[in-house]
Amino acid sequence: MVPNVGEPAPEFELSWTRGKQKVRLSDYRGRKMILLAFFPLAFTPG
Repeated sequence: MVPNVGEPAPEFELSWTRGKQKVRLSDYRGRKMILLAFFPLAFTPG
């Protein structure tokens, strides 16, 4: 599901960079500004 410009991002959950902790968008919604940046193959060769 892709939101239109100006619509709130849908709820999602990701694994933390280190460890097994999960992070949800709803943990921060309304408390902080959030910038999502996705980099396919970031910091990997090829």
